Amino acid sequence: MLKRTLDITVSALVLLILAVPLAFVIVILKLTGEREAFYLQDRVGQGGKIIQVTKFATMLKASPTLGTQNITLRNDPRVLPVGKYLRKTKLNEVPQFWDVLVGKLSLVGWRPLMPQGFADYHEEIQRQIVLVKPGLTGMGSLFFRDEEAILARAEIEGRDIRHCYREDIMPYKGALEIWYVENHSLLVDLKILLATAIAVAFPGWRGFHSWFKGLPVPESAIVRSQLAIDS
Repeated sequence: MLKRTLDITVSALVLLILAVPLAFVIVILKLTGEREAFYLQDRVGQGGKIIQVTKFATMLKASPTLGTQNITLRNDPRVLPVGKYLRKTKLNEVPQFWDVLVGKLSLVGWRPLMPQGFADYHEEIQRQIVLVKPGLTGMGSLFFRDEEAILARAEIEGRDIRHCYREDIMPYKGALEIWYVENHSLLVDLKILLATAIAVAFPGWRGFHSWFKGLPVPESAIVRSQLAIDS
């Protein structure tokens, strides 16, 4: 009950405070790109049910069937011009506060993925994380907020992008989400929210690593290196 109260209070305040700039963004999107302001995307939610999350239209509508499909790369050609700025500043995530307000998401939880991406999790990870409501931010989102950098590095090294996503990123992201399911509390949620806010303001900051005890260590060398995690 306390978690839901926090969700409603914070999401309502954010939407109210940002009402004017959000209206400006909507007008800009309506006048550019594909002239769409919002995009509803299917994601796997609590209990494994499909939910629709609200996003600003930062990419071509046909993106899920083009190129790397559910994987977004740095300088991805499917991203619209205005969308590049919205994604860089994380403003593209703001409409999902509406999803929090109506109860589809929580402020903090495991990050909901499209069905194709969710299928890349091991079955045991899938089974455990759907026990709680997915969130706007969480451990997976916090650690992999610059996921494109890992994929870009893999591409430079001549590795297959999808293989890197499935074999390097997803196992550790899943382990982090399991850690949250097993350790979530109001204090942990508040730490994640604060860490997310600081990380958005200062993208290179990694001080949150020491905020959470008992975190799993990634087996992948490229993930350890990119996230600055000691083995």
